[in-house]
Amino acid sequence: MDIMTAERNHKYWMGVVPKNHVLNGIVGGFATVKFSHQKAEHSIGLTFWQTSLLWQRQMTEALKPFDLTHMQFVLLASTAWLTQQHSEVTQVMLSKHAKTDIMMTSKVLRTLEQKILIKRLSHSTDTRAKALQITTKGKNLVQKTLPIVEAVDRNFFAKLGKEQNLFHHHLLKLSQQEEK
Repeated sequence: MDIMTAERNHKYWMGVVPKNHVLNGIVGGFATVKFSHQKAEHSIGLTFWQTSLLWQRQMTEALKPFDLTHMQFVLLASTAWLTQQHSEVTQVMLSKHAKTDIMMTSKVLRTLEQKILIKRLSHSTDTRAKALQITTKGKNLVQKTLPIVEAVDRNFFAKLGKEQNLFHHHLLKLSQQEEK
């Protein structure tokens, strides 16, 4: 792009160019997008996104001293939980329980295996599947980090006061939707 074109584009986007002027297929002035909300904070999706990021940042900070990401913690703790409920836990079972993408679950499990927090063993009845087993090191780490994660949850959601149980109920309702 030459200097003249750049200057013309700059003036156009700064609102200097007349409204009826056509540049790059857009008729004068600024291109507008029609939003259904008057204010961004009125969007439940955006607010939920922003809130979940705040919560995730707090979790990340709390788990940093343990060299554990929040996703690693969730899959490690979920493996510990599921192995108390089932004789064998597969990657697919874990992925469904945590509602995580199967490929991402596999990648995180590889990291947990490298850290010697889990083992992947041959499944007793399904030759295609691997049975997940949490190691002693993994159990100890879950035991250490679980109270910290639960404290972050308590502190974060304490702002809801008496409405915390209702909020949890609504989250459960939303999380039980069928994925498409």
